[in-house]
Parts: sequence; structure tokens; C-alpha cells
Amino acid sequence: MKDKNMKYSSILLKLSGESLGGKEGRGLDPQVLDTYAREIKPLAEAGIRIAIVVGGGNIFRGLQGALNGHDRVHGDQMGMLATTINSIALADALQAQGMKAMVYTATPMRPIARYYQRDEVLSKMEKGTIVLLSGGTGNPFFTTDSAAALRAVELGVDAVLKGTRVDGVYSDDPEKNPHATRYDTLTFDQVLQKNLRIMDMTAFTLCRENNMPIVVFDMNSKGNLQKIVNGEKTGTIVK
Repeated sequence: MKDKNMKYSSILLKLSGESLGGKEGRGLDPQVLDTYAREIKPLAEAGIRIAIVVGGGNIFRGLQGALNGHDRVHGDQMGMLATTINSIALADALQAQGMKAMVYTATPMRPIARYYQRDEVLSKMEKGTIVLLSGGTGNPFFTTDSAAALRAVELGVDAVLKGTRVDGVYSDDPEKNPHATRYDTLTFDQVLQKNLRIMDMTAFTLCRENNMPIVVFDMNSKGNLQKIVNGEKTGTIVK
């Protein structure tokens, strides 16, 4: 049962594939997988229902593949497979920490993973299983941000938590502009007015039209995930 002091009962955690690759942003870094599993564990133990969507950019990015001569549809299909590899790796790390975790795919991939069915996934979440939703939406031309927004709305979670390498949303790229301003809160309309890049437009619009809050935060800072579900000021919330 969820701690009454926590802000969220259910979340969808969106992670980039590059984050799983460590400093190089490529392949799979066992230390990062272990660290993320340890960050997620207290939430699961507190009874929070957790879904996770991981990108595949550490292995293959469909759009980049298209620029390098691959057919875009085939490139996106390779990207979907990359997200499945990442999800299996993170599920293993979660299980190594004693948690129940199950990988679902947007297209049938038995026996590698289970085919995504909303009601089944909701049932698993209610019983304390962390669900990793891979394969994007199952369609080309849609990003994993769009998949995260879609699944969040379908599953009726309280918020999308987007883990990044910066501590929120800024007026400009803080890695390039030291004078960039960080926002604590934003409305969906303000994000559009200021032309801030939080998610791709398809994903952002889906969250906006369904009043799905988005929290952008630094996943690599220890304890940030716990702070967010506790309602502490961490990162930027868009609602």
C-alpha cells in the first residue's frame, strides 16, 4: 500500500537509452543499470505502481539510421528492437534487487517478452510488478517519448517522470549557456509559448490534451526519484 505522504500512487518513468550506456552513451553499463534499479526499489517497496519506457539510442536510433542510408521504417523497427534489449537488461537489474519486473512489447515477440495488453499490464502493476513497456508504439515514425505519453494515458498513471541528465527545464541549453534560467513549474501553454523542447510535439500534445503532468528531472542524482514522489521540489513540473 502506498505511503499516504507520497504525492504519486502510480508513475511512468521515461529513460533515455543513452543513459543506460553510461558516460559513452553506448551499449549497456552494468553500474548504471544497478544504480537505476536501486533508485527505483524504494518506490516499489512503498507500493507505488511503476511502468517504465526506455529509449534505444544507445544501440540504434531509427532517424539517425535513416540519415545514414537505412530505410526509415526498417530503421525504426531496429530502434524498437533496441528498446526491447534495454528493457530486458533493466528488468534483470530490477530482479537482481529482489523486485518483480516483466517486459512487454508493442508487437508480438514471444518468448522474449509478453505482448502488451492494457488490462493485463494494469493487473500486474496492481500486484506490485514493475512493467517495462518496450517496442515503442509498435509503429514507425513515433518516438519512445510518444510511446511513454501514450502508455501513461492508457494506464492512467499520475505523472510521466522524464529522467534526463539535467535537473529540469531551462530557458536554453544549460550545458552551452551558463546563464540559462531553470523553471520550477510550467504550464503546457507556457512550454509552447517559450518554444521549450521537453518532448517531441506528438508526445507533448498527447500529455497536454489528457492533462498528464510531466516531471523533468536529473535521474543520475541520487535520491531525486524518491524526492519527486515525496512531493519535494526537484526538477521541473509541467501541468
